[in-house]
Formats: sequence, C-alpha cells, structure tokens
Amino acid sequence: MLDIFHAVIMGIVEGFTEFLPISSTAHLILTANLLKIPQTDYVKSFEIIIQLGAIMAVVLLYWKKFIDLDFLKKLAVAFIPTGILGLLFYKIVKNYLLGNIAIVLWSLAVGGLILILFEKYSSKKDVLEDWDIKDITYKQCLFLGLFQSISMIPGVSRSAATIIGGLSLGIPKKTIVEFSFLLAVPTMAAATGLDLLKNASLFSVSQIDSLAIGFLTSFIMAILSIRWLLNYIRKNSFTAFGVYRIALAILCLFFI
Repeated sequence: MLDIFHAVIMGIVEGFTEFLPISSTAHLILTANLLKIPQTDYVKSFEIIIQLGAIMAVVLLYWKKFIDLDFLKKLAVAFIPTGILGLLFYKIVKNYLLGNIAIVLWSLAVGGLILILFEKYSSKKDVLEDWDIKDITYKQCLFLGLFQSISMIPGVSRSAATIIGGLSLGIPKKTIVEFSFLLAVPTMAAATGLDLLKNASLFSVSQIDSLAIGFLTSFIMAILSIRWLLNYIRKNSFTAFGVYRIALAILCLFFI
C-alpha cells in the first residue's frame, strides 16, 4: 500500500528527476520496487499524476512564455506528435510497458550509451551561439515532438529524447534544455488528464492526502532540480548522466 512516507519519497524522486535526462518514470518504477510497492493501477496513476507537480514548477518559473502567443503556437506543434501517438498507444504503454523492469533497465542502459556517444562525436560549435527559445522554427518543433514521443517507452527519458533531438538539429544546449522544460507542460498535463479521465474511480478519499503530498513534494523538488541543471550545463556535458544511467541499470540487475 502507498502511504504518506511512500508519497514523500516518490514525490522527491519525481520532482528531482523529471527534467534530468535520466528518466523520472524509470526512477519511480525502480523506487516503488525497492519500497516493495506493488505496481497496481492506482500506483501507476499516482506516478503519472504527481508529475503534474513538477510541471507546475515550470509554469511558475517560465510563466511569461505561456502568455506569448507565438511561442504557444510552436509549443502546440511540438506537442502534436506525442499527443497523437500517446492516444494511440496509451493502453499498451500503461498495461505492458509501465512497471516492466526489463524494459526500464534496457532503456536506461541504451539511452545512457547514446548520450555518451552523442557527446563524444557531436559538434560543440553551437554552445556559444546566441539563441533564444523563440528562434526554434516550426519545422524543428515538429521534429522535437517526434523525438519526445520515443520517451513513451519507460526508461528512455522525455528530457533526454528531446535534448538529443534538439542538439542533433543544431539547437544550443541551454536553449533546448529550457525548451524541454516547456514542452513537458502540455505533454504531462495531457498524460495526467487522460489518466484521470480513464481512472478517476481508482482514487478514494483516503488516498487524496498521499496524492496531494506527492504532488507538493514533486513541485518543490522540481524547482530545485531545474535551477541546478541550468547551472550544471554551463560548464559540463551530458556524459555524466549517460554514465549514471548505465551504472544504475547494472546495479539494479543485481539488487532488483
């Protein structure tokens, strides 16, 4: 059963990992496994819904972007691929992929290797370019949405998929990281709304406290995580995240 203690731990994990390229979904699934929390439909929904807490942190920090009509149009274009594919594959993802430890570990390891190889062989010339999020084109937004949709596979990481996609399109590091924050808002809001619509009956009055605590904890940790990541990437590459992903996958093979 998921109690208040579990809700706090899960909220901390979700909030801190949501915007890092290490897969918050993978960390929630692995944390639930370590805490011996069964992957029931309620727990899967809980893991999806507390992501909204992290998303609200983005809205607070970047609220000016959400009143810019031109930017909102680009955000909508980037969301379209994930929105369509998410609706098509919702049942498959929730019933067969979420909670599947083997898929999570493979996704973590392969994604980590891709991050390392990408940092090793990609060009670094765009790091100092003077770009703003508004300079991302509609065509690039569409491709970023396609890259993000890969993250429907648990363990891939929505942030990692979007960032790698953006860097491969020549978008500077800070710009694509911030865009990945903002693209998370419609993506996770839609995922949460869809899950609530389909599974509202799973939640009882006694479970609202746990959900609220998980949401609030996630919100606070996400603010800290966003600020930390933006500071980190000023002087560092994403290689360390790739190494971490692979190490975590190997470690979990022995302990889970």
